[in-house]
Amino acid sequence: MQPDVTVDSYAFLPRAFRSIFEAAPHFDHEPIWAPFDKPLSEARIGLLTSAGIFVSDQQPPFDVERERNEPTWGDPTMRVIPNSVSQADLDATHLHINTTDLLTDMNVALPIERLNEMAATGIIGSASPEHFSVMGFQSEGADVWRTTTAPEIAARCHAADIDALILAPA
Repeated sequence: MQPDVTVDSYAFLPRAFRSIFEAAPHFDHEPIWAPFDKPLSEARIGLLTSAGIFVSDQQPPFDVERERNEPTWGDPTMRVIPNSVSQADLDATHLHINTTDLLTDMNVALPIERLNEMAATGIIGSASPEHFSVMGFQSEGADVWRTTTAPEIAARCHAADIDALILAPA
């Protein structure tokens, strides 16, 4: 039996914001659902993290300076993370999570090594050649995320023949 673990998803938010994000979401549409008919052992799987991870010597960090000045804004851009990336190549910028653990072990928020192990043992068909990173905590940037960032991620998934994208929330 697993021990109970308490996770406080709001620990790094300003206290005034907690009640806003604890409220149940209200959608103007029904959830979108697509059946997954392909056997997992034949599927190409990609990852999407909301931890603000980026390749340190190749990509700019996420914009936390603007967020410090505008607390309801979050950087709505994305970074493409190659499947071959090493831990030493990664960094993270995020004002709402403690990045210490994921900078020690990327698998905490971007489980590329675990995904590659599943591919090597045949649990999944293959890992995607690229994965995606965004900075979670979107409020004011959510429209850009919906109209630009998410469609770009979807297009890259289609181009790379990714069958499923696993959200690894931070």
